[in-house]
Amino acid sequence: MTTPIPVIYQDDQLVIVHKPSGALVHRSALDRHAPLVMLQALRNQLGQHVYPVHRLDRPTSGALIFALTPDMATALGHQFQQQQVRKHYLAIVRGIGPEAASYDWALREEDGKRPKAEMPAMEALTHVKRQDSVELPVAIDRYPTSRYSLMSVTPATGRRHQIRRHLSRGGYPIIGDARHGKGIHNRFFRDHLDAGRLLLAATMLEFYHPARKQTLRADAAIEADMATLMQRFGWGGHCPVNRVQWQESTDDTPDRRDAAS
Repeated sequence: MTTPIPVIYQDDQLVIVHKPSGALVHRSALDRHAPLVMLQALRNQLGQHVYPVHRLDRPTSGALIFALTPDMATALGHQFQQQQVRKHYLAIVRGIGPEAASYDWALREEDGKRPKAEMPAMEALTHVKRQDSVELPVAIDRYPTSRYSLMSVTPATGRRHQIRRHLSRGGYPIIGDARHGKGIHNRFFRDHLDAGRLLLAATMLEFYHPARKQTLRADAAIEADMATLMQRFGWGGHCPVNRVQWQESTDDTPDRRDAAS
């Protein structure tokens, strides 16, 4: 990769970068031909070891944290495990999504190795809000027009493919989701709107920074293809920009401080 990975924030303890769609966080035996592996590329770019503390699915783009020291990796990893990190996503879905809803369907793990019946069902909770919608005068399915929505998504738990699975079960699959979506809509976006990938972006992370003893909120811009599509639909005002904000401690900060020590 010749283009540097965009850095949203960096200090001597951690770095927050923008992961492009199609990149792997780290090398996987399931996909040995990925065009970009974030762990290796970022290590080369920064000239030092980096430590992944969470992951994004290969087709998902957006904010991704790497620790720069083993101690910070342990502290941040604990926050993710304890669900103390706030995360927001933007998704373009089929249909007019709900103004606001919470999905709490339990999800079985998807590891591709064991039958689903052998996997225990785990609690999962996802909050969604409709930011905007559009109706296109195009008959893609069985209706004379086709409707789509821009959804803000806040997962309260971190199950594998949770957002994709919850939105699909709710009746609003994400465009470009080959497994949980509908092919006819995915192909329309690919062939006519230059959007042939999963339209899901991690746009915000908020967590406690143990070294600075403050809460850090990092907003991440979306990739150009998704931004262009949002502009085309009249949703340009919802496009986030790269931004970092520091906040003083909140009521739950002591728990995070104890967990990080």
